[in-house]
Amino acid sequence: MDSSNAVTVEDRRPKHECGVCGIYGHEDAAKLTYFGLYALQHRGQESAGIVASDAGKVSIHKAMGLVPEIFSEDILQGLPGSMAMGHVRYSTTGASNVTNSQPLMVNHRGTTLAVAHNGNLVNSLELRQDLEGKGSIFQTTMDSEVVLHLLARTTHLGLERALTESFSCLKGAYSILLMTPETMVAVRDPGGFRPLCLGKLNSGGWIVASETCALDLVEADYIRDIEPGEMLIIDKKGKMKSIFPWPKQKTNFCIFEQVYFARPDSDIFGINVYESRKRMGEILAREAQIEGDFVMPFPDSGNYAAIGFSKESGIPLEMGMIRNHYVGRTFIQPTQSMRDFNVRVKLNPVRSLLKDKRVIIVEDSIIRGTTGKSRVKALREAGAKEVHMMVSCPPTRHACYYGIDFPSSDQLIAAQHSVEETAAYLGLDSLHYLSVDGLVEATGLAKDSFCLACFNGVYPVEPDRNFKKDALEI
Repeated sequence: MDSSNAVTVEDRRPKHECGVCGIYGHEDAAKLTYFGLYALQHRGQESAGIVASDAGKVSIHKAMGLVPEIFSEDILQGLPGSMAMGHVRYSTTGASNVTNSQPLMVNHRGTTLAVAHNGNLVNSLELRQDLEGKGSIFQTTMDSEVVLHLLARTTHLGLERALTESFSCLKGAYSILLMTPETMVAVRDPGGFRPLCLGKLNSGGWIVASETCALDLVEADYIRDIEPGEMLIIDKKGKMKSIFPWPKQKTNFCIFEQVYFARPDSDIFGINVYESRKRMGEILAREAQIEGDFVMPFPDSGNYAAIGFSKESGIPLEMGMIRNHYVGRTFIQPTQSMRDFNVRVKLNPVRSLLKDKRVIIVEDSIIRGTTGKSRVKALREAGAKEVHMMVSCPPTRHACYYGIDFPSSDQLIAAQHSVEETAAYLGLDSLHYLSVDGLVEATGLAKDSFCLACFNGVYPVEPDRNFKKDALEI
């Protein structure tokens, strides 16, 4: 289709950059990896890829699009072997094109290296410049390629030493899967920003994935999380070896995984996401103390916090907006008179329910505010008498450098405007955010377990001076 006659429906919700899944010791490793990526599709919808190894012979397929669009039965049959790993991507560092899709794979000194990375390296520009000065030639604009070049320069030292020396150069957030023709390696940064877990397959093989929902789909048993600062090596005999090359550090779990990114049926950082989000709503109801006729989410964001808010407040829960689950990725350009088409095609108000009512919306976050503004307007036009918004996380005022597309504070509405100004912009009668302490309480973990930088501006791993989101764009 001619791009001049089509428009992609842009979702201004925050986006994560990727999810990873690896299978070791199953005759249909690529197919199980496909199912794992399907479960992790929410973590990245721009591109996907799978690399597989069959008795040392490595094959790969990746493309732009969603997992079921990219992998047919024939393509999966062309990825034979008992070991495979895959990746779904949304770009936060590096442009959105097939060159930057993952896994990244190179052949070096007679062997194959492949990498799939979730997170952001905050010293990638410096490392890249140093490697280029030593003769490295980069093929992508991604920070993840730095890992391959570091490993290529140290493989002669043996795998364990190469891993230790290479990863000791990295700063930032990374949950990474690596593959050689006979070995799979899972690595998690010392702060453990991004989740990564290990499961056991019914066949006796192993699965490593970003979230436990991927384990559920392939009927694997959850064993444990890959620990912060751990390198887990599964060798050609299926034996595991765990290495902790760095001194133990304070964890920097990304609390936004609990707020928004992870699927509610996953356990992240040892916490069930569904229960955590419901508690956020309960605590928000205690903090806000507001009256209304009913509580509603905008499907599907805010669903679980809305359940908690309704339970704690005693205010009934209703679904005042109905979601169209058959929305495609591209639409014929609507006419100018069709205002807010991108919102209306996804959500439509229940007018008889909303008319003359005091509506309490529960949202999980407000980032830029553009989507919320259109949705509130639709409620007003449907006849709502009052519209109040309760947000189950604190105001997001600071950029994220660790793998979320909060590119800079000047694009974050809470960084530029007061709560009252934001409420006025969105067309609300009132706006209330969950406190930082309330958010942490909902997780059940200690406050110092988390990275809270997007809320308080305190970066646990300080980015290098000249690091920025678009540093690797060319």
